[in-house]
Amino acid sequence: MRGRRNIDNVRSFSTTYSEARAKFRAAAEAVEADVESFVSPVSGPDGEALSVDVAWIGPRDAERVLTLISGVHGVEGYCGSGAQIDWLQSGEAARMPEGTAALLIHAANPYGFAWTRRVTEENVDLNRNWVDFDARLPENPDYEMLREALTPREWTAKSRAASAGMFGAYIGAHGLSRFQAVVSSGQYTDPRGLFYGGRKPTWARRTLSGILTGRLSTARRVAVIDYHTGLGAWGIAEEIVSERRDTAAFARAARWFGTGVTSSVDGGSVSADLSGDGMIGIPRLLPHAEVTAITLEFGVRALEDTFDALRADAWLHRHGAPASTQGQRIRSKLLAAFYDHSAVWKGMVLGQSTPVIRRALAGLTRSN
Repeated sequence: MRGRRNIDNVRSFSTTYSEARAKFRAAAEAVEADVESFVSPVSGPDGEALSVDVAWIGPRDAERVLTLISGVHGVEGYCGSGAQIDWLQSGEAARMPEGTAALLIHAANPYGFAWTRRVTEENVDLNRNWVDFDARLPENPDYEMLREALTPREWTAKSRAASAGMFGAYIGAHGLSRFQAVVSSGQYTDPRGLFYGGRKPTWARRTLSGILTGRLSTARRVAVIDYHTGLGAWGIAEEIVSERRDTAAFARAARWFGTGVTSSVDGGSVSADLSGDGMIGIPRLLPHAEVTAITLEFGVRALEDTFDALRADAWLHRHGAPASTQGQRIRSKLLAAFYDHSAVWKGMVLGQSTPVIRRALAGLTRSN
């Protein structure tokens, strides 16, 4: 029976955005969740409507709310969607502590999910978009030094070798950690480049903000689990907090989730310190609540392969032909960098997600 249960579990995962959306809505309706959809202004690759779908389970005025978010980085939504659907199908939603509710946000960036991209329709990394655009934007001058190498005009073996030479020289002079920070922490000067943070709040950010402030207006304690993929060892989840280790928020997360929790701010995490990180932006939306937020990051491929896939995608939409055969190959490579189709990997995701959700629910009922 255990083997059959494991097979059934991995069926919570999907092969397209539309399949994932249908499964999520069916699973939410099966547990009598309150389901609402926020329709995107853009369509999917087959002309289908795209939306952020929201499921609420439990009392509407609950003071303690578990919040599960998938698809902030589009294509990474396959992982988070499968985990959300599995939890809905597991029966655990009916066993939440009294006075606790759950808010599940499916496909926070539906464009990226449907189109097999990590970015939004504005080419914005949603986790670099949570900045104050009325203030001076974060600066990243070294990005300009690497800009042409990151997305060269041609995607050939010769151009990639030249780029690799520039990356190697920069790493030799400044170190690998500095290189990762410059490339991935966020930039606000190259609208068609990598990890672009935008010039204003995107539709996805505005929609997510409205969902959180509207649904969590009476909450006093909120736990947020945001599912991501692409960094770290294959199939292994890292629990990342976007706060310094000396903060109350980090200390609380460590009590809830364990000593393996890492900080993207103080180092020691697979993630660089990010500008415009949603895990910093969300607590600011909810000043009336104590927010304990973690990113659950699952490894898929080697970092160099993931980096190459991201660069290829950026080049394709900057200089290439997305509908071409080459474009199809690049999309397939990007999907493989952020989602593993194997049952073993999917089982590892669910095997780590369920205990984290349980610890979050237990943490919400703790006295401190």
